[in-house]
Amino acid sequence: MAENKVYISFTCQRCSQSLKLDDSLHSFSEHISAELDLPVHSNTDVDLESQANTFDHYVPPCRLSDSRNGTGGFMLISDENEMDLLSESFRVKATLFDYLSGTSDIDHPLCDECADYLIEMFEQQLQDTKKDFDDYMAYYQYLKNVEREPKLSNLEKELNDLTEEEQRLLEELEALKVEEEATLKAIAEQEEIGKNIVEEENRYWKEYVRHKRDWLEAEDEGRSLKCQLGVAETQLEKLRSTNVFNATFHIWHKGHFGTINNFHLGTLPSAPIQWSEINTAWGQTTLLFCALMRKINFTLKRFKPVPYGSHSYIEDLQENKKIPLYGTGGTKYLWNSQFDNGMIAFLDCVQQFTEKIEELEKKKFKFPYKITHGRIVDSDNIMYSLRTTIISEEQWTKALKYMLTNLKWGLAWVASQFDSNGEEISPLRQ
Repeated sequence: MAENKVYISFTCQRCSQSLKLDDSLHSFSEHISAELDLPVHSNTDVDLESQANTFDHYVPPCRLSDSRNGTGGFMLISDENEMDLLSESFRVKATLFDYLSGTSDIDHPLCDECADYLIEMFEQQLQDTKKDFDDYMAYYQYLKNVEREPKLSNLEKELNDLTEEEQRLLEELEALKVEEEATLKAIAEQEEIGKNIVEEENRYWKEYVRHKRDWLEAEDEGRSLKCQLGVAETQLEKLRSTNVFNATFHIWHKGHFGTINNFHLGTLPSAPIQWSEINTAWGQTTLLFCALMRKINFTLKRFKPVPYGSHSYIEDLQENKKIPLYGTGGTKYLWNSQFDNGMIAFLDCVQQFTEKIEELEKKKFKFPYKITHGRIVDSDNIMYSLRTTIISEEQWTKALKYMLTNLKWGLAWVASQFDSNGEEISPLRQ
């Protein structure tokens, strides 16, 4: 008996969802049962294309009442009611659903949601049908009011109007053609002008780029020149603040020696100096003295120093002869007396120079060592001669050191009389 029992239920024919039938479908009246026994005329002419537009998918109709003993390929399963396959109650319900499916384009049964959708679709169809009906009725009323056969005069008048309209349109067309030709000509002219403008613009940009490049190069060059000018001005200020005499003739001392440009002037038994260096130092000293004389435009009396390197000399203007300012060395008592005479003459020139400066300064400026009668006097009133044959090497070296010191003071005074541009601050009196 278990083999003849199955669980059955109905599913929605649109969405295939299991359905729970209403209790009212479990019993029918005699009238309804009689109607269900009548032949069912199903509408087999189903428009599948329109159905596809109104439903998400089309489920081919099947007649639930045609199922037989599970061999027809159709079985319904339910977890609520257990009954015999195709019992009387099921047959009645299946016949009802087959009747509903046969009398409409929709298969039954349906779930609540699909039924609501079906109702909305029918309502929309009803609205569309009412609108179509209203349109047809309005047109029908129009046709009733229109004359069935228009009059010939009206047709001729309409023809004439149309002919005039045609003529007017043809004339307008001709005018438009003329206007089109003029417009095309103007467009061609404007295109030519635009082409010329583009070419001019290209030339402008090329010229602009060239000038821009030249300007950048000029700007770089200007910055470079500005930097060079700054360096030159800095160097100029440095040169202006530099004493050219001090830079050219550096007078200093090394122990007991006086030096000029690092050349020793003098010699000592404990520190002998080569005569070539001494002669060179005399040449530098002579050159410095002559430069000072030219700077203050001072003319010496009787003697004129002549710088000639390590063989400088003194010109005796009265006797018209040259007195050497360089020595040859050898035994002290055999030293050349002409060298002594040259040194005495040079000291005389230095004396004239110092006395002239002190005269100009009106005793406000004094040299550290006084020169008188061919000798130089220190702060202790000790007199030193430059004659190498009568004094020791130490005294000779010290006298030369004092003479260089006076020249250094004279150099500083001359430098103070001129500004940074080399212009004389106050005229020097002769």
